[in-house]
Amino acid sequence: MDDFIVPAKHFKFKAKKLSEKLEGSMSDSSVAYIEPHGGGPKPSHTHEHDHFFIVVKGCATIEIGEEKLKVEEDQSVLVPGSEVHSVWNESDELLKMIGITIQA
Repeated sequence: MDDFIVPAKHFKFKAKKLSEKLEGSMSDSSVAYIEPHGGGPKPSHTHEHDHFFIVVKGCATIEIGEEKLKVEEDQSVLVPGSEVHSVWNESDELLKMIGITIQA
């Protein structure tokens, strides 16, 4: 995992770009491994692009505003970048996710 990075203000979180310059409104994709009780960023954030997250292994807690969504293995969620959000692994097991950046 030497080519993985820890994004700013993230905890127990390693990510690696899978691709850049995708077709249409998709600009890039990444894989992330989030250790138990890790995630980020803290504090939550907004930006111009949206996220499409796919949980490959484990269960993610996606905070969007005041709402907490549980996204389990083989499920996905679209997170609007304009809403305050963050991603957490509240479990005791490793979380593996694919994230696709979608330009609004």
